[in-house]
Amino acid sequence: MEFETVAEGLEFPEGPIAMADGSLILVEIHGQRLTRIAPDGRKTTLADLPGGPNGAALGPDGAVYVCNNGGRFTFTAIEGRLFPGPAPAHHKGGSIQRVDIATGKATTLYETFEDRPLWAPNDIVFDKTGGFWFTDNGRNDGHTLELGGLFYALADGSKITRVRGGMISPNGVGLSPAEDEVYVADTALGRLWAFALSAPGTLGDQPFRQHGRVVSNLQGYQMVDSLAVEAGGKVCVATLMNGGITVFDPASEAVEHILVPDRLTTNICFGGADMRDAWITASSTGKLLKTRWPRPGLKLNFSA
Repeated sequence: MEFETVAEGLEFPEGPIAMADGSLILVEIHGQRLTRIAPDGRKTTLADLPGGPNGAALGPDGAVYVCNNGGRFTFTAIEGRLFPGPAPAHHKGGSIQRVDIATGKATTLYETFEDRPLWAPNDIVFDKTGGFWFTDNGRNDGHTLELGGLFYALADGSKITRVRGGMISPNGVGLSPAEDEVYVADTALGRLWAFALSAPGTLGDQPFRQHGRVVSNLQGYQMVDSLAVEAGGKVCVATLMNGGITVFDPASEAVEHILVPDRLTTNICFGGADMRDAWITASSTGKLLKTRWPRPGLKLNFSA
């Protein structure tokens, strides 16, 4: 597979959103901003977002909803590449933000649930009703681990629910084409979970005494990051260390790995007229890559 470098010099890019005009919106976690990248690679800052903007999605009102991890990671430069590390001592939690991309105004929707902090909101996806699922990656300072979870919330800031807690490091999140399952990639475990849904924001029956259904566990030193779903139902999960995109088939045990030239490949999104244009964030090298995917991606519920 061939990759075109669309932009470089990004400060740990993540959360890509393909726009109808051919541009792409993403976050720069280390750069603490929301950025638009034109097809020719020109970069424009849409909003400064102190902390650590980590995941992003377009909502039903055309605004960008951002998972801000609140500065959950320290960053170290090694041979010109950025690598995230444990939480710094000053990190106290993160938030969900709404950004008006026309004005750059950011509004905080959620910082807590049940009087507890959101530790490090990470990734986000909207369902067809306009509510959204997001993951909280938790907090790990190298000594103490605060567990993360899977959440569901409303876009007007009126309701947030922790649907599943006690998870080690929930990261990427996505919905099946029928929206009868929500997928969560657990970074440290190298695991893709599938949770059955009975209604928007509501879990259905899960396997006996399990968080949910285990789609697959990667072997060796591989960690999973953010994800996107194909129109046919396969789940494309960005993979760390064994840098690339791992394609899981929730209906079988089939797993395919596509190498990408960055050990910290963190996300993928789909767009274009046939939904086969794929943009990939190569985060340690600060690049946005583009390629033609062999199959169309799933069109998200809200796009612009």
